[in-house]
Amino acid sequence: MAGTRPAWIVLDIEGTTSATRSVRTGLYEYARPRLGAWIDAHPEDPEVRDAVAQVRAEAGLAADAGTADVVVVLRRWMDGDVKATPLKTLQGQVWAAGFAGGELTAHFFPDVPPALRAWHAAGTRLAVFSSGSARAQRPWFRHAEAGDLASLVDGFFDTVNAGPKRETASYRRIAGALGAPAGAVLFLSDVPAELDAAAEAGWRTTGVRRPGEPSEAAGFGRHRVVASFAELDLEEPR
Repeated sequence: MAGTRPAWIVLDIEGTTSATRSVRTGLYEYARPRLGAWIDAHPEDPEVRDAVAQVRAEAGLAADAGTADVVVVLRRWMDGDVKATPLKTLQGQVWAAGFAGGELTAHFFPDVPPALRAWHAAGTRLAVFSSGSARAQRPWFRHAEAGDLASLVDGFFDTVNAGPKRETASYRRIAGALGAPAGAVLFLSDVPAELDAAAEAGWRTTGVRRPGEPSEAAGFGRHRVVASFAELDLEEPR
């Protein structure tokens, strides 16, 4: 017996829609040499000013520590994959400028763009929940190799506006923002702990096990698993 199609599909990015390497290597290496110049070029931007102040405070730097000292901290956080809000803010600004200038293009697995377009055309609404800032998510989807995918997405969530990805409360918060019953939302991710948190919030879940990605050998437990969006049957029962 067929199930009910979800009203919303919420997408993780790294390892789910896009190769982890394309994000952590491509985007990180683009931002790394540009962070200092970006900070110095935008001293009056309140987001930049606040981000720099947060870096100084969180790293225990002097309140008047220079850009070079701030960049050392930012690069250390990047090396450790630290999900620090000021780092995300500054990276997001640098990446947005890179996408707008045509220097960056987003990578998506080949099965993703046709699936997103088909789901959208069928009336299923799409949202994103990624540890990368919502500001960076929009240009990532807008400047895909397969064309503009941002027009298909109705919501962008990150760990600032939703909360940590492994906490159940974050998924309840997103469902509330979407105005959807928890059972009407399907979450796609390659990280079992994120799927566990979403399921605890009442969401439908499907693990994405892609060859060559960090979670390829992970145990997904009770969660349904696919290797490609083309394998996902939205009519399947929960």
